[in-house]
Amino acid sequence: MPIEIRRFGVGHRRPEGPIGSVGLTGQVIASDGRGTITELAFARGARIEPHTSPNSTWFIVVEGGGWVGVGEEWTRIAAGEAAVWPADVTHAAWTEHSEMRALVVELMGPDDREVIAGRAAAAADGDTAPVEHAVGQLAPRNDRSGSADPTEGEPA
Repeated sequence: MPIEIRRFGVGHRRPEGPIGSVGLTGQVIASDGRGTITELAFARGARIEPHTSPNSTWFIVVEGGGWVGVGEEWTRIAAGEAAVWPADVTHAAWTEHSEMRALVVELMGPDDREVIAGRAAAAADGDTAPVEHAVGQLAPRNDRSGSADPTEGEPA
């Protein structure tokens, strides 16, 4: 099977972002039923206007830096950092005096961090309940002492 190469970056970007975005170019790298991966390049003074999405998203800064906002909070972000934009929560990103390049990984549907953190998914009535931790143990170990054959390369 041949290796599939997707081109992005300089020369492949076009105006990108939600309505009202300014100074932003980008390129969708991949998109299917699982999610979308997009490269975004922010010029100085660029911005993604505050908006919501029904999907949870990772905003991964790979070059430069700027600002991100989630809900009522905002903070600086720089290369090597990633911000989580939860589903259905207003979020934004912008630059002032520097440029920024980011990969945006949008995963279809809300995130499941509550399930991973040990909370049950919402029941039909909307309640969530703590999940009991599993009780278990490792299977008993078979005693194999004396069964190794060093002439076959097995450790003794």
